Amino acid sequence: MSIYKPSELRLFLDQLGIFPKKGLSQNFLIDGNIIRKIVTASEVQAGDTVLEIGPGPGSLTQALLAAGAHVLAVEKDHILAQALERLQTQDNQLSIFCEDILAFPLQEHLQNRQKAKVIANLPYHLTTPILTQLAPLTTLFSSLTVMVQEEVARRLTAQPGTSDYSSLTVFVRFYTEPVYAFTVSHHCFYPAPRVNSAVVVLRLREPPLDPETAQDFFRLTRTAFEHRRKMLRASLKELYSPQHVETALEAIGQNPLARPEVLSLEEFLQLYALLNKSV
Repeated sequence: MSIYKPSELRLFLDQLGIFPKKGLSQNFLIDGNIIRKIVTASEVQAGDTVLEIGPGPGSLTQALLAAGAHVLAVEKDHILAQALERLQTQDNQLSIFCEDILAFPLQEHLQNRQKAKVIANLPYHLTTPILTQLAPLTTLFSSLTVMVQEEVARRLTAQPGTSDYSSLTVFVRFYTEPVYAFTVSHHCFYPAPRVNSAVVVLRLREPPLDPETAQDFFRLTRTAFEHRRKMLRASLKELYSPQHVETALEAIGQNPLARPEVLSLEEFLQLYALLNKSV
């Protein structure tokens, strides 16, 4: 059964006696072309380990298994998790876990494997918590290919100096090289959400600071963007003196009156280093 087809998906859900749950952000793909594009964008190869978050009815799971991947499917809905068992292959390439991804013991299941690839149609309300949990795990994952709201996708891949550039952008660039892959119309889902989505590929890389220092660095960037319309000398005054901020900005070649959205990740790193020499 090609459960990405609308009529067959509805029949499948009816047979299970369930309907999409708004509280779990269950919007299921009904476009086979989009599924194929996700697999292509993720560069999944035979033998790869894939962590699929929220597989739902399993249309993407089927495609990943057909590509020869070993799939660890983490599905919170127990009925849908049980229904995934029908997709098991002869060589047991599918492992199913009925759990919440935010509580799933990733180290336990992935530490003795090659680096895995994450592929997920992320629940809208959990996008940021999931990304902030997974992006730092550079020893476990090589890439994250995620479907998110189009607005969030623009923030993840924004360039300095644009309105979409934010502390989340800086966080993502700290751990990954983000690429906006393609837009997905809201008509490609059942039920159709109100907004379009987009697929983003985040290729993980070695972060520029150690974990403890990174948390202090992110305190600076979050504080800076909490008042993005203010100049950095004002928005960072609870952490550093305005004079030190101005001096540090000049030292990295920036306007001493600069606002946070104009600084690249590299400039934020330079600013952080200078400010912490002066305190």
